[in-house]
Amino acid sequence: MIGSVTPPAGSRRPLANSPFKPAAAAPRKEFAVDDLVSHDRYGLGRIVGLEGDSAVTVDFRTSAGVMRVKAPYLKLHKL
Repeated sequence: MIGSVTPPAGSRRPLANSPFKPAAAAPRKEFAVDDLVSHDRYGLGRIVGLEGDSAVTVDFRTSAGVMRVKAPYLKLHKL
């Protein structure tokens, strides 16, 4: 057809019997105040504040200082 537009592949819902299952979501990371963490860029730090599920405040005690890291915390790892 002329002028027809196909939707992008990412917007299709997977079929139940498809061998190509969507990737499972990674588990949510849970942090508490005083947890030791490691950031891929800023190094070691300690959680000093929580903002619900949306962000954490981390004291890196380096030149980075205190920083706010937003969810989904891809570069932040609990030690």
